Amino acid sequence: MAKSSRKRKKSKQSAAETAPKQGKFPTKYLVYGLAVLALVGAGYGIFSGQQEAAAFEGLAEEGRPSLSLVKTHPSEGRTHMPPGSRITYGTNPPTSGPHFQTWVDPGFYETAKGRSNLVHSLEHGMIVVFYDQPGGQELETLRAWTGLFNGPWSGIVSVRKTGLGKKLIFTAWRRILTLDRFDAPAAAAFIDAYRGRGPENPVR
Repeated sequence: MAKSSRKRKKSKQSAAETAPKQGKFPTKYLVYGLAVLALVGAGYGIFSGQQEAAAFEGLAEEGRPSLSLVKTHPSEGRTHMPPGSRITYGTNPPTSGPHFQTWVDPGFYETAKGRSNLVHSLEHGMIVVFYDQPGGQELETLRAWTGLFNGPWSGIVSVRKTGLGKKLIFTAWRRILTLDRFDAPAAAAFIDAYRGRGPENPVR
């Protein structure tokens, strides 16, 4: 009798050990799921970026005739000046000339930046866009373009310049385009024509 009882207990214990545990989701499946979501998200990001780039290229092609409105100024030099130097320019905003050794990185800024730092950005081949209150949709477009083109030698720097109202000013090295209102094809054509073509390290 005692031996039979021990066998039954051992049999029950063995069944309990081999039975699948309930209520626990295998960690590996969670990892696989997150990996799939990450890949899907990355793929969508690439696709979205390609769509934005294609749309921009279409606008740039449409706006080519507007490049006749671009003003080209003589070079005022490229000397790097120490911080605190007094620098004057022949145009407002400047498109070339002496400048500080620190530049402004590509990005969308809601505040003004130093003129001499922005000139250094132009020397690097960036496009500097001055805006104030062009409109909500216009700002979103400008933000999207600034995110689309963010290379250190071919990016866009968008900075606020109070007093412009709806007017926008697009500058590249020695070149300037002033728009009374946001004109997407004209703006895209300017950016596409001069982005990445600064004198220090042309990349386009």
